[in-house]
Amino acid sequence: MDRNLALDLVRVTETAALRAAKFMGRGDKNAADQAGVDGMRRMFDTIDIDGIVVIGEGEMDEAPMLYIGEAVGKGGPHSPKVDIAVDPVEGTTSVANGMPNSISVIAMAPRGCLLNAPDMYMDKIAVGPKAAPYVDLGAPVEENLKATAGALGKSIQDLTIAILNRDRHAGIIEECRRAGARIKLFENGDVDAAVATCVEETGVDMLLGIGGAPEGVIAAAALKCMGGNFQGQLVPFEEEEEERCEKMGIDVSKILTLDDMVKGPEAYFAATGISDGALLKGVNFIGNGMGKTHSVVMRSESGTIRFVEAIHNFNRKPLYAF
Repeated sequence: MDRNLALDLVRVTETAALRAAKFMGRGDKNAADQAGVDGMRRMFDTIDIDGIVVIGEGEMDEAPMLYIGEAVGKGGPHSPKVDIAVDPVEGTTSVANGMPNSISVIAMAPRGCLLNAPDMYMDKIAVGPKAAPYVDLGAPVEENLKATAGALGKSIQDLTIAILNRDRHAGIIEECRRAGARIKLFENGDVDAAVATCVEETGVDMLLGIGGAPEGVIAAAALKCMGGNFQGQLVPFEEEEEERCEKMGIDVSKILTLDDMVKGPEAYFAATGISDGALLKGVNFIGNGMGKTHSVVMRSESGTIRFVEAIHNFNRKPLYAF
């Protein structure tokens, strides 16, 4: 794939973020999500790819969201055939309530290389490059804490573990506290938290807990680009979910590795902040028909990670504005 596609993906997430940010704090998460979807879909139409959405906003009968199986991109005869995983607004509740950790995000890989994860829960662990070889989702929490601390040259007491603030995580929160680790609870946005484990400045050393499976695959693409490690195991809470996995050929008892979720050496990841988070700053409307965005874009084959700050003039780029 053309390496310049990475910057094209940033334009897609920027558009979705700018549109969704108009609804910051207005209490309408559905409107924010729809605005992000509309912006993302329109900008995809300008990109020279033959893309299929393998992780999106729902099934085909749930359009106008970006649905699983939807074709995106110009789709010319010479366009690269790719899998697309999208979350136009990860953290819709955060946007609606004016809270942090909301991003617009895309992962892309050659056709057939992204796991088509069902819309269900996934148990997850994520760490940065130094600790990547030493963790195992199947191991006890304390064992992973000890391994990560050793790899980072820290004591367990100096580790910071990001955990989604949900009742289902009471057990692992207690295990982390009993071992002496510090905990950073967050309300929404576990893609952002997973990626943060690979950036020392965020102070996040590990992500643990159960979140969305589609978001897990997107996060896996990012950590593949950054040299970190991400493992997941699907968690069916209903018999119907287990049956669906069986039809898709996914073994729910298996711990999925990074290479299970993102096959091959080539993957792209792009994200733009909607509200401020550990990794990215949110959209800032600076007046006079202009807005500022903060994005990150990565490519696994080269290992390049770019942070992009952009100022957008809506008078000259009507696609970015309503």
